[in-house]
Amino acid sequence: MRLAVSIAVGICVFFSIAAVCAQDTLPGRGLAQHPFLYCGEGKAAGAATPAIYLVRGGKVEWSYAIAANEELSDCTMLSSGNIVFSRRWGASIVTPDKKIVWNYNAPPGTEIHTAYPIDRDHVLVMQNGDPAMLLVMNILTGSTEQQVALDVKDAKNVHEQFRHIRMTPNGRYLVAHMDLGKVVEYTEDGKAVWSVNAPAPWAAIRLKNGDTLISGNQYGYVREVNAAGKTVWEINRDDLPGITLHTVQEVSRLENGNTLINDWNGSASAAEKLNAVQLIEVTPDKKVVWALRDYQDLGPASSTQLLDEPGLPEKRELQR
Repeated sequence: MRLAVSIAVGICVFFSIAAVCAQDTLPGRGLAQHPFLYCGEGKAAGAATPAIYLVRGGKVEWSYAIAANEELSDCTMLSSGNIVFSRRWGASIVTPDKKIVWNYNAPPGTEIHTAYPIDRDHVLVMQNGDPAMLLVMNILTGSTEQQVALDVKDAKNVHEQFRHIRMTPNGRYLVAHMDLGKVVEYTEDGKAVWSVNAPAPWAAIRLKNGDTLISGNQYGYVREVNAAGKTVWEINRDDLPGITLHTVQEVSRLENGNTLINDWNGSASAAEKLNAVQLIEVTPDKKVVWALRDYQDLGPASSTQLLDEPGLPEKRELQR
């Protein structure tokens, strides 16, 4: 038995295990808040496979499905409209008419969860494995132009090693060592020049102010640290009223100073999943201005690119 109760800003339906509130009880305008590219390690309700989604005008305008046993951890739209993405068993670039124009298959025993453009012709790939290899790949020639072996906690447990890595503005590599519990900055030849402890980091980005923004995966946190490793801003699992952070994946600092959080619901209980919020945009003073819950149209959230943000991905101008 269930009871529907009207409240001032929408409707909540009370089940035996949880109260599930409609999207209009959340801040912002749902799918209409921003145009955005969206992907994740899961599928929308009723979908057969995970997919990349392009949302414009408050609706899904385009989608591209991958195989059922793959995962979407990284996706970025270039200025051409082509989309660079990782799919666990490889990395690819797909055109708006759904043609694959570049593809790299992960060798047996490896996984890929980072595929990010660092200029017009090169993609940064993190290949989990034994050894784990950071790769710079030329998408025109298909060649690997740089590779750097990175330390891991368990060379055999490749799935837990890395998710996102990024290139900093000065051409170094910022690596979230998920299994080692730290974020490390490396030179091009693999020398560690900066590090900070961070429990199970899923992603880390270097901000314009020189700080580093880190996501806390199953620990449910977002943390900004300065060059000395001191935390200068953070949000923890239960800091946002009415919203729980379950498994924080990609985080982005927006041009207006707000922070976009992708919260995957994989670690949530069955009751919590009913109310898990996929995307949260918060101000510097931690006010939620947009929260999205829409599992009918979209799957769980791993990586999101807001398309109304300035800057070109292939020039590394996005703060992601």
